[in-house]
Amino acid sequence: MLKGLQLSLSVILLLSCGFLYQLTTKSSCHFSRLPPYRSQQGPEGLLGKGRSIVFIETSERMEPPPLVSCAVESAANIYPEQPVAFFMKGLSNSMQPPPNSTYPAFSLLSAIDNVFLFPLNMKKLFEDTPLFSWYTQINTSAERNWLHVSSDASRLAIIWKYGGIYMDTDVISIRRIPEENFLAAQSSQYSSNGVFGFLPRHSFLWECMENFVEHYNSDIWGNQGPNLMTRMLRVWCKLEDFQEVTDLKCLNLSFLHPQRFYPISYPEWRRYYEVWDTDPSFNDSYALHLWNYMNQEGRAVVRGSNTLVENLYRQHCPRTYRHLIQGSEELVTGKLGRGNR
Repeated sequence: MLKGLQLSLSVILLLSCGFLYQLTTKSSCHFSRLPPYRSQQGPEGLLGKGRSIVFIETSERMEPPPLVSCAVESAANIYPEQPVAFFMKGLSNSMQPPPNSTYPAFSLLSAIDNVFLFPLNMKKLFEDTPLFSWYTQINTSAERNWLHVSSDASRLAIIWKYGGIYMDTDVISIRRIPEENFLAAQSSQYSSNGVFGFLPRHSFLWECMENFVEHYNSDIWGNQGPNLMTRMLRVWCKLEDFQEVTDLKCLNLSFLHPQRFYPISYPEWRRYYEVWDTDPSFNDSYALHLWNYMNQEGRAVVRGSNTLVENLYRQHCPRTYRHLIQGSEELVTGKLGRGNR
């Protein structure tokens, strides 16, 4: 009888341990802790080969909205063999959010094998660049457009240091970009800074950083962003109008046709939130800029609406759609902070 009691107690103990293990495992899924190996790698070691895809968040926000999640996930899907780096100002050097907090989108992104989340330390980032003296002297509290200006500066420094492709967080990737050194035309003879790519230490970006400081005026919208890129492109190249859907070449730099990233222009941005008789193929595009800065109305991705943007989520960021759109009982707006225009 004693042996039977001991056996029963052993079985109960084993079942209890199994239950506690499962409970612990399931609970850990709700907390957005990065895998340990990620917290031990800095951007220098991971991104130095110039093949990375880079996103930036210059606000303190820790939970990316669905459109940000979709942008990062879609890039990870299109570039599975390349690191996708998301620099977040709100992320501390511990590489994880505050304890006892849940961040569904943060957890979703940190679980993707080739997505890496890094703290955005601007002072350290700007060291050894023309931006350092500007940054250490600027009164950020007096800057009206600081989130935008600091993002404009950060993307220049990151791509200059590490190389790769920068994308705004409202850009959904749909196919690979075949160029190494490129700017994206928003319209004829006018460059955006929402998508661009360069090899590390490219002199064009160094000159952009010098011009950023020399002609700094944050009161003029876009002066440190697309206007800066356009100014410098005109110094480097004799710009001409695009002929059909062909890209322009100048020295070792490509100026990509507006169809590559802006097939729907900013005055028509609402078309992403409309139902189309037939969804466009976007055969000439590498990625789609959704002009989220224009979305002051808070247009939403609505589950089951069959809008163009919902179908883009389904196809290009299925995890985001499944967990943040389908899994939500409410409408999810696309409103974002900085890192997108």
